[in-house]
Amino acid sequence: MRISSSGAGIGLFFVVGLVLVLSSNADDKVKSSRILAVFPFPGRSQYIFAEQYLKELSRRSHNVTVINTFGSDKIEPNFRVIGAKKIHELMAAFNSIMYNAPASQWKMLTMTTEFINLLTTCILDDPAVKELLASDERFDMVVFETVQNEALFGLAQHFGALTMGISSYGTDRHIDELMGNISPLSYNPMLLSSRTERMNFEDRFWNLWDALLLWVHKRVVHLPTQRDLLKKYFPESKQSLEEIMDKFSLVLMGQHFSLSYPRPYLPNMIEVGGLHLQQQRKVQPLPQELSDFVGQATEGVIYFSMGSNIKSKDLPPSVRQALMETFASLPQSILWKFEDDQLEEKPANVFISKWFPQPDILAHPNVKLFITHGGLLSTIESIYFGKPVLGLPVFYDQHLNIQRAKQAGYGLSADLWSSNATVLIPLIQELLVNPSYAKAAETKSRLFRDQKETALERAIWWTEYVLRNDGAAHMRCASRDLSFVQFHGLDTWGLLLALALLVLLSFAIVLKLLFRGLCYVIVKRRHRTNKLKTH
Repeated sequence: MRISSSGAGIGLFFVVGLVLVLSSNADDKVKSSRILAVFPFPGRSQYIFAEQYLKELSRRSHNVTVINTFGSDKIEPNFRVIGAKKIHELMAAFNSIMYNAPASQWKMLTMTTEFINLLTTCILDDPAVKELLASDERFDMVVFETVQNEALFGLAQHFGALTMGISSYGTDRHIDELMGNISPLSYNPMLLSSRTERMNFEDRFWNLWDALLLWVHKRVVHLPTQRDLLKKYFPESKQSLEEIMDKFSLVLMGQHFSLSYPRPYLPNMIEVGGLHLQQQRKVQPLPQELSDFVGQATEGVIYFSMGSNIKSKDLPPSVRQALMETFASLPQSILWKFEDDQLEEKPANVFISKWFPQPDILAHPNVKLFITHGGLLSTIESIYFGKPVLGLPVFYDQHLNIQRAKQAGYGLSADLWSSNATVLIPLIQELLVNPSYAKAAETKSRLFRDQKETALERAIWWTEYVLRNDGAAHMRCASRDLSFVQFHGLDTWGLLLALALLVLLSFAIVLKLLFRGLCYVIVKRRHRTNKLKTH
């Protein structure tokens, strides 16, 4: 039966049209996904890291709901914020606690678990969150800030959604376990240490010790509390905590090899260091008063900020006094992020404010140095704008970030609690006078900027990739199905070692039998010789 060319053409046109319609519908479905993002940590910098990414998703027609600890008064299209703020009331009592209080590693890990459990209960006990849980709302994806709050991952199961992670500090042992990644301890330092990838034998020994301690604590203390919380808040959960933790499709990590060092990642672990940077945004002029202060500083400007988690106004008086004596002795002008209206005995060359437009300040050519706590976002901004740093690290990954700055040659460090003007002034002068630090910062900036796409574009593409491919199960690594013994090859190594010992033992037995046989022959011959001599 012959088909006319016109009929064939109409049929082909119909098929192509149908494919285009179906493709368009699938694309529209992805671009109108319902996404829930959960950020339980009360530190604002963690949310700042992801805020631009979440708002870009909403601008791309995704319907985004955010649970954080701050809330928002802004009304924006496709963007809703639920503020579970109770944690800030509880933390108010801790403002005056010294961050350098001595404690054993085990106690620090236990305190961290208790704090994370407090975050989880504050989120899940919030009336607005309870209302959301009781509603008929459904989400296509839940994006979690991965800070060891595994019980919160039950939200994804509750809403029947895909699970994705986001980490402002990059990866650590917990995230590696979630994704099935392997990070050899010989050159991957523990996040809370000040070690870098270049470790001697002693460093590698203590790195292994810290990892073992963390592994044991997680299983003995941390995970049992998470199971209890999961059972309490999601009593109808059909999956165990381990099954829920195994659902992560992808994780976005706030690192980049040009910021830290080359290391192994699985294909579903995506580096998005600098995600918070608005790289398409032009540098904005500073407010008039601030602009005048910076512009009139003939010796240049030093910018000092301890970030959002540590408040300068809460520093011990002795520390504030040491900082003021240091700044008063410098010819440079100082911008100090100070969270109070007044600073008693403030030096004349110091300008204080509760908030500064940090990227615009660091972009200013008259700003010569950044004195920082060493938080990752601040460190990335210093690299992006090519400014050397003096680090005053306090906790978490700050020590590691500053150690990397020292290793790369664009920074120095001091102890915040014990340093005085005698210690700080020579360090500041070295950073300002020696051109090698500024040159190293500029080199680091050039390497970081040399990317084919921005971190934001990369994060959006991979998020939609997971949505387009229904969780991208093909990217899941088989290592996630292995036990600890299998994952590290301890069973196969054990067998090889046992076989080697068996061979050695067999060889030793054979040698012993040969030796005994030889001894027997020798004794027999001697005995025969003696008998002949006697005859």
